[in-house]
Amino acid sequence: MLRKLKHYSHHRGSWLLLAAGGLGLELAALCFQLFLGQKPCVLCVYQRAALAGLVLSALVGVIAPKTPLRIIAIVGWLLATAKTFSLAWEQTQLQLHPPLFATCDFFPKFPHWLPLNHWFPVFFTPTGNCTDRSWEWLSLTMPQWLLGISGMLFIIGLVVLAVQLPCPKKKHH
Repeated sequence: MLRKLKHYSHHRGSWLLLAAGGLGLELAALCFQLFLGQKPCVLCVYQRAALAGLVLSALVGVIAPKTPLRIIAIVGWLLATAKTFSLAWEQTQLQLHPPLFATCDFFPKFPHWLPLNHWFPVFFTPTGNCTDRSWEWLSLTMPQWLLGISGMLFIIGLVVLAVQLPCPKKKHH
C-alpha cells in the first residue's frame, strides 16, 4: 500500500485532487460569506491564507511530480496544513472559552510584500468576531471542522513524505 501511495505522489492527478480540495474549502468559505452572511474574523482570514498556501503547494506538485520539486510541494503542504490547524485551534479555543474583554484583531497583519487584504479585499478583509459561533453543523463550528480537516491532511502529508524515502530491498535467502 505504501508503494502505491508513493506511486500516486508521482502523478499530476493526485496533486490536482489536493489542489481541488483546498480550492473547494476556499470556495466554501466564500459561499458562507457571500450567500449565508457569515462574517469572517481575522483568524478566518488567516486560515484562508494558509489554505491558499496548500493550494499553491499542490500546484507546485502538479508542475513536476516526478522531480525533487515534489518534496518541496509536500513540505509546503505540511507547513500550510500545520498553520491552518494552529489557527483553527486558536479560534476554537476563543469560541469555547471566550475571554471577558479581549477580542481578536480587526485588521489582518499580512507582510507588506503580500497585502492580500488589499489585493483580494472580499476574501481577506475581516468583518466578524473570532468568538462568534453563528454556524454549527453536527454540533461543530467552522473552525472545529477545519481543525479535523487540516489535521487529517497533515497526517496524510506526513505519510506521503515518509513514503518518499527509499524502500529497503528485500533480502532473499
